[in-house]
Amino acid sequence: MKHSGSADLPLHYGYVPRWLAERMARLGLAITESIITEFGRNEVIRRLSDPFWFQSFGAVLGMDWHSSGITTSVMGALKAAINPRSQELGIYICGGKGKHSRLAPRELLAAGERTGLDGAHLVKCSKLSAKVDNTAIQDGFQLYTHNFVVSSEGQWAVVQQGMNHVNVTARRYHWHSPELASFIDDPHTGIFGPNQGTILNLATSRSAPARNAMLEIMGEHPDKMIAETRKLVMPARHDVQAKDVDLKRLGAVLWLAHERKPADFEELLLLEGLGPRTLQSLALVSEVIYGTPSRFKDPARFSFAHGGKDGHPFPVPLKVYDETIGTLEKAVQRAKIDQGDKLRAIQKLGEIARNAERGFTPNANFDQVIRKERYESWKYGGRTVLGKANPPSTAQLSLF
Repeated sequence: MKHSGSADLPLHYGYVPRWLAERMARLGLAITESIITEFGRNEVIRRLSDPFWFQSFGAVLGMDWHSSGITTSVMGALKAAINPRSQELGIYICGGKGKHSRLAPRELLAAGERTGLDGAHLVKCSKLSAKVDNTAIQDGFQLYTHNFVVSSEGQWAVVQQGMNHVNVTARRYHWHSPELASFIDDPHTGIFGPNQGTILNLATSRSAPARNAMLEIMGEHPDKMIAETRKLVMPARHDVQAKDVDLKRLGAVLWLAHERKPADFEELLLLEGLGPRTLQSLALVSEVIYGTPSRFKDPARFSFAHGGKDGHPFPVPLKVYDETIGTLEKAVQRAKIDQGDKLRAIQKLGEIARNAERGFTPNANFDQVIRKERYESWKYGGRTVLGKANPPSTAQLSLF
């Protein structure tokens, strides 16, 4: 079995305000439906098992681009939006944070009854994935959230997170069933968390002698051990810096949105009427839907779609967010009745931005881009957990 990835994050105890949580659920559902429409429900499972895509997805939804809260908030929003339509979508999200994680077995058995899948087997997989990350790997992180996502075809992903109170950090663990051969042989698609130095890890090949000895005593025969694969480590600071972002990729999106007009591209005529700021967000949403795995190595870039609830890199532009949701929801509905022009236009938007990267030299000042977003935030209904954005003062404008 393969551990599909991991992520290390600074531990945050903040909350998600209702005005953002509701939008996260709607946009998360629209993106999920788009992926199902284009690639099938098992592609949703695969992407959730990728720590880099997951972090990028959370950033596009307006969560803090680097913090531990992205895990519980994104999974909570998806569960609230997807589960009422699970039979239609073929995706079931079980478990959650704290006491909700203990509901996973009951929820998986119920999903098994509705789909014909072996619910008892899914419960066993859920428990084993938690045992491996909480017991076989003693890295100082105790699990406090466990999410098990399964498709009606039986493929599943696990997204679970542990907390280290001493270092005030969190580590997220990802699993993907198609890459699973054994729960003690490369089980994770990834682990996401800070380097804690030497740890007790009975799920790595380097511990094979110790594990063999333990199993010999018990009269057991060991398989191979777990090895980590994709690893993402996020900084403790809140601010987004130029080194966190692929400036060439971000620059191409800004160029497309602000220097070229939709009318310049025949394929984007259906998106006319949207302002450049919404096109910027839609180009990044398009990337989340259609981008290949190599495109998610800089998750901070996706925070330039809808900012972050803590104001980094800038306040969440609610008017833009709502326009993005509306456009994508309409595109999904049209695609369902075989009128997918808008969905194809959104796909094309991402393609044009990617094509623009070839030979593109970013010339915008990164800090100036963020200042501009912050100064204009009030125009777009900018908001953070601290309140609404106000027009800049004369003194602030003089600095721009």
